[in-house]
Amino acid sequence: MTQTFRTVSPIDGQVLVERPFPSTQQIEAALVSARRAFPLWRSTPLSERLELLQRMTAYLEANKAELAREVTLQMGRPLSQTPWEIDGYVQRAKAMLQLAPSALADIDLPDKPGFTRRLQRVPLGVVLSLAPWNYPWLTAVNAIVPALAAGNVCVLKHSDQTPLVAERLVEAAEAAGLPPGVFQALHCSHLQVAELARDPRVDFVTFTGSVDGGRAVHSALGGTFKSVGLELGGKDPVYVRHDADLEHAIPNLVEGVCFNSGQSCCGTERIYVHESHFSTFVDGFTEVMKAYKLGDPTQPETNLGPMVRTRNADYVRAQVAAAVAAGAKALISEDHFPAASPGTPYLAPQVLIDVDHSMDLMSEETFGPVVGIMSVAGDAEALRLMNDSRYGLTAAIWTADSVAASALAEELETGTVFMNRCDYLDPDLAWVGVKDSGRGCTLSRVGFECLTRPKSHHFRLSTQG
Repeated sequence: MTQTFRTVSPIDGQVLVERPFPSTQQIEAALVSARRAFPLWRSTPLSERLELLQRMTAYLEANKAELAREVTLQMGRPLSQTPWEIDGYVQRAKAMLQLAPSALADIDLPDKPGFTRRLQRVPLGVVLSLAPWNYPWLTAVNAIVPALAAGNVCVLKHSDQTPLVAERLVEAAEAAGLPPGVFQALHCSHLQVAELARDPRVDFVTFTGSVDGGRAVHSALGGTFKSVGLELGGKDPVYVRHDADLEHAIPNLVEGVCFNSGQSCCGTERIYVHESHFSTFVDGFTEVMKAYKLGDPTQPETNLGPMVRTRNADYVRAQVAAAVAAGAKALISEDHFPAASPGTPYLAPQVLIDVDHSMDLMSEETFGPVVGIMSVAGDAEALRLMNDSRYGLTAAIWTADSVAASALAEELETGTVFMNRCDYLDPDLAWVGVKDSGRGCTLSRVGFECLTRPKSHHFRLSTQG
């Protein structure tokens, strides 16, 4: 009997999508098609590849309203915000396509009499991309577009929570005229994903998701010598210095905690505030958070939707409860959010003080609209606490002093350091994590290096003399 999976909408618990897992024969056919397509796609001139990918992007942009609504239904982000993600996909795709000619160009070498030498960037082959539900379009574009631009072919396995994104990407590829086998999607089970990743016809695996998920992918590849890119979780810290502009910092940091119901790997999860601002900051932060509207994400007034699943919301509830039991103080009553309800994905946001690093709330990823805030005496204490984590994705410093921010940035153990902003990806900058937040790199011209390999050409022009 064919096994299937169901996508349950967090909005009302209704089954939104039901799909079968592929058969062994279907997976085999996909791999055969990908391997057959690779030599032809690799030899297609770069300008033609980029033109086809631009058409694919244009198709998605033209269908933004429908795609955005599907995201809301699948994972619960307010409909007032989901069109932004489609815009983000388009922006990143265009940025990567613009970077591709220079990023993929041969590397110039100094002249050497009697020889020609060059370094070429060549595609890896078949790229398996494993994408998550929290930003289903933005995480997919990071791997798919540069991989295809570089001459690789792609097989996408998207989250069971957002399978329609994979299907719409296939539609876009077909509408744009990409050759058969260049881009495919499979709705695989976890076991099938592990087998697919290990298959020798897959040359590179890219995964975005939890640390545990990254470990599972890494384990599946054990002994294969296969390269892997891992974009994993974070416990991203913020430092509000004594010279920070609180009127700017507070609303932006509340958004950094609450946007997408806190379900962001680079969302703000812990804040360290200079002691001179602590009370003012906490009071202002709490009042702004109380003004958020939790409810049905299809309604225009809602700016805080449900979490993706009840079990995810229950994890956050348990983390908050454990912190309170250990001495933390929660500042927001659920009475401010009548839509919040135990046993559902609808979770009220929360601010906690009197927290410390012995609590999971300040040391383990929360992935919800909750933040702990601590007072610090100055830069040295803030730096120590920010680095006291097994994660290292992003960190943010709010200050008027860029010199001080640069000095702190040099010491912060993260892939990205922000000043006076947070929770943002710039496609011209490398997206990379350190420690348990991942390995490899996406975005920017540097991101193409993980999707290609160098090939050296060393020719002696004459054997005479």
